[in-house]
Amino acid sequence: MTNPDFVNLPVVVAGLGVSGISAARVLNGLGARVTVVDGGSGEGLRARAAELEALGIAVRLGDGAGLPEGTELIVTSPGWAPDSPLFAAAEAAGVPVWGDVELAWRLRKPLPGTGEPAPWLAVTGTNGKTTTVQMLASILTAAGKRTAAVGNVGVSVLDAVLAEEPYDVLAVELSSYQLHWAPSLRPYSAAVLNLAPDHLDWHGSMEAYAADKGRIYEGNVVACVYNLADPATEALVQEADVEEGCRAIGFGLGAPSPSNFGVVDGLLVDRAFVEDRAKNAAELGSVEDVNPPAPHNIANALAAAALARAYGVEPKAVREGLRAFRPDAHRIAEVGTVREVTYIDDSKATNTHAAAASLAAYRPIVWIAGGLAKGATFDDLVQGAAERLRAVVLIGQDRALIREALERHAPDVPVIEAAEGQTGAVAMTEVVRTAASLARSGDTVLLAPACASMDMFTNYGERGDLFAAAVRELADHGE
Repeated sequence: MTNPDFVNLPVVVAGLGVSGISAARVLNGLGARVTVVDGGSGEGLRARAAELEALGIAVRLGDGAGLPEGTELIVTSPGWAPDSPLFAAAEAAGVPVWGDVELAWRLRKPLPGTGEPAPWLAVTGTNGKTTTVQMLASILTAAGKRTAAVGNVGVSVLDAVLAEEPYDVLAVELSSYQLHWAPSLRPYSAAVLNLAPDHLDWHGSMEAYAADKGRIYEGNVVACVYNLADPATEALVQEADVEEGCRAIGFGLGAPSPSNFGVVDGLLVDRAFVEDRAKNAAELGSVEDVNPPAPHNIANALAAAALARAYGVEPKAVREGLRAFRPDAHRIAEVGTVREVTYIDDSKATNTHAAAASLAAYRPIVWIAGGLAKGATFDDLVQGAAERLRAVVLIGQDRALIREALERHAPDVPVIEAAEGQTGAVAMTEVVRTAASLARSGDTVLLAPACASMDMFTNYGERGDLFAAAVRELADHGE
């Protein structure tokens, strides 16, 4: 299916990853003259390049990854940093740069009978995006809507907007990278779950990172949803240029004031989308409907509920959707109990903000932490969790940063460092055995590393899988 806006348009796609390949295929199908560039040149990239070249798409790898003469548009993969030479060349030549989300937004098709494209309910934040978007999709499905969790999760956002059978509404997870390259995005309603330092090497500063997150509120129609416990998210709402009548809707774990969502006597409550919200509230479910009912996950559920209610979903569907939701692996997943010690896999906690949420959910804790710090500092994390810690087992390249924070803020907590040089299953088996030897009946052994995994494991998923395998081995041997 060609598109007159793209026929014979010389377009460069930056990056030969999943999103880059998807964009290249879509643009080629629209009739554009596509060139894919990537600074790498490994065997895997060459194989992907050959598949695209068979479709008539040009590919330039390694030193050839500059800006081809005559380029009129760049569509970039999310990971390409703004200071890349390619974008400097584009700015000098006056060539616009879009991300895959911007491309998808511009390619939306009207729904039959409405004349308008499917609305986007969008979610961003440092942590909790995927869970919240999946909760939201579950709620929308319970309400009888054809929907999908898209963006950084589930269905590709490009595939979703071009699907033969159109969606009624989309639950869209957006990273700060994607928002940076999506200048015309205008969601129906959106939420920023939280803000904490992350990806600062890409954005250059916390201010730039927050500003990119705040783009999600631009042009919102019904609701800008923010976290009452995180004033920075409300500040982004105040700065946003929204449609007339769009409201600021807060969510938090306390009893809600009018126009907010919260918790009363174990019930999830809406005081925003009800008649006479000064006096009335709608019950949406209970904290026991949230899986797992950890504090930060209850906050995720309230944010999802707020977006769903902004779209017009009835309270009954919110409850049904939350009950039907099952979290992905490696997100506060209970692996098992061995000798009255519970083992929790939160390998997805790859930064300090995510780890803090996990640590707040349990006590006493034998904490497994460490890996690649990505420029993070750990004083606030350790200081906030110190009273919950039974012991700590440190792993990974940047373990010294956590050890030093423990020495400053939790000097009485025993700290064991895993042997250096070990990786994979061998390392994790030893770590779990060490943690088990430190734990007492009723304790929780928590894998919440607060760091990336690639120094010792392929990714956070492998790290979590090996943790679970080591716990099963522990149980099998009766240790």
